[in-house]
Amino acid sequence: MSASITIETFSAADIDDVWAFFQRVPERDRTFVKEPVTEPATVRSWVDDTRALRSIARADAMVVGYVAVIPGVGWSRHVGELRLVVDPAARRQGIGQQLARHALRVALDADLTKVVVDVVAVQESTIALFTQLGFRAEALLEDHVQDPDGNYGDLIVLANRTDVDWDLLSTVGLDEALD
Repeated sequence: MSASITIETFSAADIDDVWAFFQRVPERDRTFVKEPVTEPATVRSWVDDTRALRSIARADAMVVGYVAVIPGVGWSRHVGELRLVVDPAARRQGIGQQLARHALRVALDADLTKVVVDVVAVQESTIALFTQLGFRAEALLEDHVQDPDGNYGDLIVLANRTDVDWDLLSTVGLDEALD
Protein backbone atom coordinates (compact mmCIF):
# COMPACT_ATOMS: atom_id res chain seq x y z
CA MET A 1 0.00 0.00 0.00
CA SER A 2 1.71 3.17 -1.17
CA ALA A 3 -1.25 5.42 -1.90
CA SER A 4 -1.50 9.07 -1.06
CA ILE A 5 -2.62 9.61 2.51
CA THR A 6 -5.26 12.15 3.51
CA ILE A 7 -6.06 13.07 7.09
CA GLU A 8 -9.53 14.31 7.91
CA THR A 9 -11.64 15.03 10.96
CA PHE A 10 -13.83 12.10 12.00
CA SER A 11 -17.51 12.61 11.11
CA ALA A 12 -20.78 10.66 11.03
CA ALA A 13 -20.05 9.67 7.42
CA ASP A 14 -16.98 7.76 8.63
CA ILE A 15 -18.66 5.50 11.20
CA ASP A 16 -18.85 2.30 9.12
CA ASP A 17 -15.37 2.73 7.64
CA VAL A 18 -13.81 3.38 11.04
CA TRP A 19 -15.60 0.43 12.61
CA ALA A 20 -14.35 -1.79 9.75
CA PHE A 21 -10.82 -0.42 10.31
CA PHE A 22 -10.88 -1.47 13.94
CA GLN A 23 -11.97 -4.98 12.95
CA ARG A 24 -8.71 -5.30 10.95
CA VAL A 25 -6.57 -4.08 13.85
CA PRO A 26 -5.24 -6.72 16.27
CA GLU A 27 -6.72 -6.73 19.77
CA ARG A 28 -3.41 -5.73 21.38
CA ASP A 29 -3.42 -2.53 19.28
CA ARG A 30 -7.09 -1.74 19.88
CA THR A 31 -6.42 -1.57 23.62
CA PHE A 32 -4.58 1.74 23.14
CA VAL A 33 -7.86 3.35 22.08
CA LYS A 34 -9.17 2.52 25.60
CA GLU A 35 -12.71 2.06 24.33
CA PRO A 36 -14.55 -1.08 23.14
CA VAL A 37 -14.15 -0.30 19.43
CA THR A 38 -15.34 -3.73 18.34
CA GLU A 39 -18.83 -2.55 19.29
CA PRO A 40 -20.37 -0.39 16.55
CA ALA A 41 -22.20 1.71 19.18
CA THR A 42 -18.86 2.96 20.50
CA VAL A 43 -17.80 4.38 17.14
CA ARG A 44 -21.31 5.82 16.60
CA SER A 45 -21.11 7.58 19.97
CA TRP A 46 -18.05 9.53 18.86
CA VAL A 47 -20.23 11.70 16.62
CA ASP A 48 -21.80 13.31 19.70
CA ASP A 49 -18.52 13.52 21.65
CA THR A 50 -17.53 17.13 21.04
CA ARG A 51 -14.63 17.12 23.54
CA ALA A 52 -12.51 14.48 21.81
CA LEU A 53 -10.54 15.61 18.76
CA ARG A 54 -10.64 12.60 16.43
CA SER A 55 -9.12 12.23 12.97
CA ILE A 56 -8.63 9.44 10.47
CA ALA A 57 -6.12 8.70 7.74
CA ARG A 58 -7.33 7.37 4.42
CA ALA A 59 -5.48 5.75 1.53
CA ASP A 60 -7.57 5.28 -1.61
CA ALA A 61 -10.73 5.97 0.45
CA MET A 62 -9.90 3.19 2.93
CA VAL A 63 -9.31 4.09 6.59
CA VAL A 64 -5.73 3.12 7.46
CA GLY A 65 -5.22 5.08 10.67
CA TYR A 66 -6.93 6.73 13.60
CA VAL A 67 -5.76 9.36 16.06
CA ALA A 68 -7.54 11.12 18.88
CA VAL A 69 -6.57 13.80 21.34
CA ILE A 70 -8.72 13.51 24.41
CA PRO A 71 -8.55 16.71 26.51
CA GLY A 72 -8.36 16.31 30.26
CA VAL A 73 -10.77 17.88 32.71
CA GLY A 74 -10.40 19.86 35.92
CA TRP A 75 -6.80 20.28 36.97
CA SER A 76 -5.66 18.38 33.87
CA ARG A 77 -7.66 20.43 31.37
CA HIS A 78 -4.41 21.62 29.76
CA VAL A 79 -3.36 18.01 28.98
CA GLY A 80 -4.44 15.96 25.99
CA GLU A 81 -4.13 12.19 25.82
CA LEU A 82 -3.08 11.00 22.38
CA ARG A 83 -4.40 7.67 21.07
CA LEU A 84 -3.06 6.44 17.75
CA VAL A 85 -3.54 3.22 15.75
CA VAL A 86 -2.39 2.33 12.22
CA ASP A 87 -3.66 -0.59 10.14
CA PRO A 88 -1.04 -3.38 10.28
CA ALA A 89 -1.06 -3.60 6.46
CA ALA A 90 -0.18 0.10 6.20
CA ARG A 91 2.60 0.33 8.78
CA ARG A 92 6.16 1.50 8.10
CA GLN A 93 4.93 4.07 5.56
CA GLY A 94 5.00 7.16 7.77
CA ILE A 95 1.27 7.18 8.49
CA GLY A 96 1.81 7.03 12.25
CA GLN A 97 4.18 9.98 12.07
CA GLN A 98 1.73 11.99 9.93
CA LEU A 99 -1.09 11.25 12.38
CA ALA A 100 1.06 12.11 15.42
CA ARG A 101 2.15 15.42 13.85
CA HIS A 102 -1.48 16.14 13.00
CA ALA A 103 -2.50 15.38 16.59
CA LEU A 104 0.11 17.83 17.93
CA ARG A 105 -1.24 20.56 15.63
CA VAL A 106 -4.78 19.79 16.79
CA ALA A 107 -3.66 19.92 20.42
CA LEU A 108 -1.97 23.29 19.89
CA ASP A 109 -5.09 24.64 18.17
CA ALA A 110 -7.11 23.47 21.21
CA ASP A 111 -4.73 25.37 23.54
CA LEU A 112 -3.48 22.19 25.18
CA THR A 113 -0.01 22.74 26.65
CA LYS A 114 0.90 19.10 27.19
CA VAL A 115 0.18 15.93 25.23
CA VAL A 116 0.76 12.45 26.66
CA VAL A 117 0.75 9.03 25.05
CA ASP A 118 0.98 5.53 26.57
CA VAL A 119 3.37 3.11 24.86
CA VAL A 120 4.25 -0.46 25.77
CA ALA A 121 7.97 -0.45 26.61
CA VAL A 122 8.86 -3.09 24.00
CA GLN A 123 7.45 -0.98 21.14
CA GLU A 124 10.80 0.61 20.30
CA SER A 125 9.78 1.98 16.90
CA THR A 126 6.75 3.70 18.40
CA ILE A 127 8.85 5.21 21.17
CA ALA A 128 11.34 6.41 18.53
CA LEU A 129 8.53 7.98 16.49
CA PHE A 130 7.27 10.02 19.44
CA THR A 131 10.77 10.89 20.63
CA GLN A 132 11.52 12.39 17.20
CA LEU A 133 8.46 14.60 17.70
CA GLY A 134 9.71 15.93 21.03
CA PHE A 135 8.06 13.52 23.44
CA ARG A 136 10.03 12.51 26.52
CA ALA A 137 9.53 9.66 28.96
CA GLU A 138 7.80 10.87 32.12
CA ALA A 139 6.81 7.61 33.76
CA LEU A 140 7.48 3.91 33.68
CA LEU A 141 4.65 1.77 35.01
CA GLU A 142 5.98 -1.72 35.65
CA ASP A 143 3.75 -4.70 34.76
CA HIS A 144 0.97 -2.24 33.99
CA VAL A 145 -0.38 -3.99 30.88
CA GLN A 146 -1.40 -7.59 30.32
CA ASP A 147 -1.64 -9.18 26.89
CA PRO A 148 -4.34 -11.70 25.91
CA ASP A 149 -2.01 -14.55 26.88
CA GLY A 150 -1.65 -13.21 30.43
CA ASN A 151 1.88 -11.84 30.03
CA TYR A 152 2.64 -8.57 31.82
CA GLY A 153 4.52 -5.67 30.28
CA ASP A 154 5.76 -2.24 31.25
CA LEU A 155 4.01 0.91 30.08
CA ILE A 156 5.87 4.13 29.33
CA VAL A 157 4.09 7.47 29.50
CA LEU A 158 5.63 9.88 27.02
CA ALA A 159 4.85 13.60 27.12
CA ASN A 160 5.30 16.60 24.88
CA ARG A 161 5.18 20.00 26.56
CA THR A 162 3.88 22.04 23.68
CA ASP A 163 4.19 25.24 25.71
CA VAL A 164 7.89 24.64 26.40
CA ASP A 165 9.02 22.77 23.30
CA TRP A 166 8.14 25.33 20.63
CA ASP A 167 11.73 25.31 19.34
CA LEU A 168 11.56 21.55 18.89
CA LEU A 169 8.14 21.78 17.24
CA SER A 170 9.68 24.31 14.89
CA THR A 171 12.47 21.86 14.11
CA VAL A 172 10.02 19.10 13.10
CA GLY A 173 8.00 21.55 10.98
CA LEU A 174 4.88 21.89 13.08
CA ASP A 175 5.20 25.65 13.36
CA GLU A 176 4.87 26.02 9.58
CA ALA A 177 1.65 24.05 9.63
CA LEU A 178 0.21 26.44 12.21
CA ASP A 179 0.96 29.66 10.34
